[in-house]
Amino acid sequence: MAHTLPLFLVALLKWLLPPLRTVLNRVLVRIAESWIAFNSWLVDHATPTRVRVSGIEGLRIDGHYLVLANHRSWVDIVALQYACNRRAPFLRFFLKRQLIWVPLLGLAWWALDFPFMRRASRKQLAKRPELAESDKLATRRACEKFRGMPVAIMNFVEGTRFTAAKHARQGGDYRHLLRPKAGGVAFALEAMGEALHSVLDATIAYPGGTPTMVDLFAGRVPEIVVEVRERPIPAELLGSDYENDNAARVRYQRWLNGLWEEKDARLQQLLGARDG
Repeated sequence: MAHTLPLFLVALLKWLLPPLRTVLNRVLVRIAESWIAFNSWLVDHATPTRVRVSGIEGLRIDGHYLVLANHRSWVDIVALQYACNRRAPFLRFFLKRQLIWVPLLGLAWWALDFPFMRRASRKQLAKRPELAESDKLATRRACEKFRGMPVAIMNFVEGTRFTAAKHARQGGDYRHLLRPKAGGVAFALEAMGEALHSVLDATIAYPGGTPTMVDLFAGRVPEIVVEVRERPIPAELLGSDYENDNAARVRYQRWLNGLWEEKDARLQQLLGARDG
């Protein structure tokens, strides 16, 4: 209640008083950062979990970053917030539109300017191709808004959590990763353009096995590793048109594949033969 009640009250003011949104946005972020700091304190002091973070030195709290990470578990969000809170701009995730109806959290995400996407299935897209365009427009609108504030835009590039079954269906191009998807990354880079300072390449690993949130709360997660590497945005990607230029699509996918090959090699060192 120490964080939720103030956050919801400020969110209500933001909705009622549009002229004050800029000021209230700052207040909301401070409340959220305090909430994350408390959650991180709980991980450190109320669980046996040891979180090893590296690569965050020198990040700008007033910067503009695109964060690219692998996706193993919902614990990934806790891990990234633990690593980046008050060391980088406030992390914002692209969320499924349905999550806006989650009690309490949906309102909090809306108030904090988390972008909501439809995330239509292939079957839905086949019936209604216009849904794909809706997500592209939502991405552009969100990124235009982010130009005016410090931000770290989070993208789980695989598009879904890693599981052994999904890995097997893809044919196992990587040992510990699913194939990276370039579309969302391209739309964010094209919408933000040179407003972005760099890419934060985050590698998340669980040497004790991939956990659930229940495992974390129950103290069954011995170690979390978050390694962040700041990378420049390739000049050849800026100003390109991913949607209409096949050569641009190839450049984006080649760049991501290179990042993923390096990430997979590092995960092999951290996880060994473990794949789940």
